[in-house]
Order: sequence, then C-alpha cells, then structure tokens
Amino acid sequence: MTPSQRLPPGLSDCLGELGLSLRGGFVFADGEDAPAGPAGAPAKSLLLIGNGGGAMWREFSAWLDRQPDIMADPLDSWTVETIGGLAAHYGARAVYPNDRPWHPFQRWAMRAEGLKASPLGVLMHPEYGLWHAYRAALLFDVELSIQAPQAMNHPCDQCVDQPCLTACPVGAYSLSGFDAAACAAHLRSADIEERPHGGCSARNACPVGAAYRYAPAQQAFHKRAFMRARG
Repeated sequence: MTPSQRLPPGLSDCLGELGLSLRGGFVFADGEDAPAGPAGAPAKSLLLIGNGGGAMWREFSAWLDRQPDIMADPLDSWTVETIGGLAAHYGARAVYPNDRPWHPFQRWAMRAEGLKASPLGVLMHPEYGLWHAYRAALLFDVELSIQAPQAMNHPCDQCVDQPCLTACPVGAYSLSGFDAAACAAHLRSADIEERPHGGCSARNACPVGAAYRYAPAQQAFHKRAFMRARG
C-alpha cells in the first residue's frame, strides 16, 4: 500500500467561496470496484463535495443571472463548470450525481459521513437535517489521508411523531416508499410558488436543521426540476 497523502491544500477554501464544502471521503479498499480515476485506472480515493444550507444558492443564482441563454439544467451546468475546474487544478476526476451510468452517491455519502436515510429517503444529517445535498465527487489516483467519520446520532431514531410522513397533502411519502407519480400530479395541479416555503411540505415538516432550510426560491427551483424530470 502506498503512503497516504494529505488532502489537497486550499480545496476547502475554494469550495467555501462557492458555498460548497468537503463532505467527507474514503480510500477504496484493495480490489474494490472503484470508478476510474483521472489516469483511467481504478481510483484510490474519493472526496465528496456538497452543500449544507443555502450559501450555494446565492453563488449559483449570481452565476445564472450572468448567463446569456436559458439552459435546460442550469444547476448541473454550474456544478460541472465550477467543480470541473477545481478537479483539473487538483489532478482529480470529477463525477456527478446525474452522470450515467449512475454512481452510488448515496452509498458513498453514508460511507463518508456515517449518515442514515430519513423516512423520506433523503439522508438525514444531524446538523443540516434534510437541507443538504451532494453535488460531485472527486476521484484521485493516490491514497489520501482521510479521517473516518465520527459516529453520529440519527435524529429520526428519536422522532416519535414523524411529521414528515403526515405533512404531504397527497400522502406521497410512507414507510413503504415514495409515490413520485402522486407527487408530480399534485404539483401540476397546484401553484408551488404560492406556498410559504416554495417546496415540499413533507421536507419542511422536519424540525431538524431548520436554520439551514432552503429559501423559498431555491425550494421552488428544485420542485420545478423534479416536475420536468417527471415529464
């Protein structure tokens, strides 16, 4: 096994300027089925990049205002533009949640941060609650010195009322899964812009991480993206 190298210097600061942050990472085990690194061989290390709260939205919105043309997936375009440049600078390969074939971002996140899924399927973070996301992963050809995640209390384990499962007006969420068709049909018949929070009632019902709740404009943006994806 090769000696571990330190994390790329300055990467956290560069991400912070974009409203993003390092969200943990890990070293792939010998023989593990790892995606290709920048040189084409299986990657040795992975760092996750994501956001917690709405700082990223401010940076993205300012970028979007400067774009001359309307684009189909502006958040994906912004992410690729910004993270792609950082990946090239630090000698990494960037991959994204919407890449095909799909990469196991949720499994990577659970491994990197020690999180568990909420009843809504979104990973529950003890600080951010449901108001966070993973935007990219950086793959490296070298083994990085990455700390294992600390054990975290799972807030859902202590939540008796589970308001997230009862707040949806059409009951799209249940312990058996998410009824995406019912959610999409409801959104097509309702004006999500008129909601106080602009987005998902179930997600907003969760009390964890309320200080990081996305602004109404950001929530509405993600809802519209969901509706486009559902046709």
